Formats: sequence, C-alpha cells, structure tokens
Amino acid sequence: MYAAERQQRIIAEARRAGRVEVTALADDLGVATETIRRDLTALERRGSLRRVHGGAIPVERLEVEPSLATRSGRLTEVKRRIAARALDQLPSGGSIILDSGTTTGAVAELLPPDLDLTVLTNSLSAASVLATHPGVSLYLLGGRVRGQTGAAVGDWTVRALTDVVVDVAFMGTNGFSVARGLTTPDQSEALVKRAMVASARTAIVLSDSSKAGDDHLHRFAPLDDIDILITDTDLDDDVAAEIRAAGPEVVTA
Repeated sequence: MYAAERQQRIIAEARRAGRVEVTALADDLGVATETIRRDLTALERRGSLRRVHGGAIPVERLEVEPSLATRSGRLTEVKRRIAARALDQLPSGGSIILDSGTTTGAVAELLPPDLDLTVLTNSLSAASVLATHPGVSLYLLGGRVRGQTGAAVGDWTVRALTDVVVDVAFMGTNGFSVARGLTTPDQSEALVKRAMVASARTAIVLSDSSKAGDDHLHRFAPLDDIDILITDTDLDDDVAAEIRAAGPEVVTA
C-alpha cells in the first residue's frame, strides 16, 4: 500500500470514529508503529489531523462539538466503570455538584435512590434522573440551556455558584493535558465549570483516557486546581505520572 493510500484510510477512520490510535492502525494496516507516526505527522502538517497522546483526532472534532446524544453512545461501559469508582468519593450526608456530561450523567444513574445527599446540578438529564430519588435534596441550577449539551450556562448559573460551598464537585471535561489543564470548546460552559471548581472543597474530574492530550479552546482549570482524576486503565503510565506530578491523584477504573 502506498503512503498516500494509507493516509487516506487513516483520515477516513479518524472521521468515522472521532479518533485513531497508533497501535490499532499499525495492526489494521500491517505496518510498523513508526510508519503510522510518520503518517500522522504528515497529515498534521497538511492540516487534516491533530496529534494527541497515542494517536490523532480529525480537525473537524476541534471545530464542531459533538452533541450529548453522540457522546452518550461512546465508551459507555468505560464511563460506567469510572462513575462507579466515583461513588467511593461521595460525602456521607454531604453535598455535591454534578456537572453536565455523559460520565457525570452515569454517576446520577448509579446513585442509590435512598442515599442521603444534597445535589446541585446544571444538567437537565441528571436532574430528571435524581428528581425521583427520595433521599436526594436536589437543586437545579438555572440559566440558559445549551441544546448541544443540555446544560444550564450563563450569568445566572455562575452567580448561583458563587454563593454556595459544597463538599465535592464531580466534573466532566472535553480534554485534559499537563500543558493546558482542563479544556472545553464552549466559553459559557468553561465559565460555569470554573465556578463549580471554585465552589467545591474537593474537585474530582471524571474522564475516559481518550481525552488525554486533547486540548480545546477554553481552559476552565489548571491541573493543580483538581484533587482527583478518575479515568480508565488505558491511560498511559507515563502520562499518569506526569499528571500526578502536576497535582491531582490519579485513580483508574
């Protein structure tokens, strides 16, 4: 297979799956991992892909934020494992913030209905799940609702968060890296996430490892503002060590 043909197949797979991994491409295409890395470098120079840890993402992913429905169908089992591990961090009889997102949404689905807990959330989907839990004292943060994510955002949301202090904030993110911290494509979402981190005694980020090295336009927190990152076991050991050195504890599920 010629390099040009191989690179076209790499682009097609990246656009179909939203991300490509070096080792998987090498196995599928029957070439060495170094060949794939050279291909990815060439495609990045042409502006077709952007390199991230362990692979690459299509440039379209940087420009168009996937919908909540699209994200809900990705890595479902991994997200549920992460959410289940997050339950270990729940404060007994305390208060939490539950950010909008698919992994934090999995936390809402796994919360025991009779659990004694105060929950603040800007997520319409999480609120609808928790509204029937008899043990939960639920506060829905108001604001403009983004159709893309089903999250309340804007000044109303931020102002409400400045007047509260919670035990734990469970945060989602679109990307994380040692260099750039925690990032998201939308400015209004970033402002709310930043306020959530500031409102919590303990800030915990829930994210699958595919988001490692993926930097988006708006940063909402540096890594040293975060206490714990809960991710999956596919996170590279070297990356995990770099994250720990930057501040947060890294927990894998």
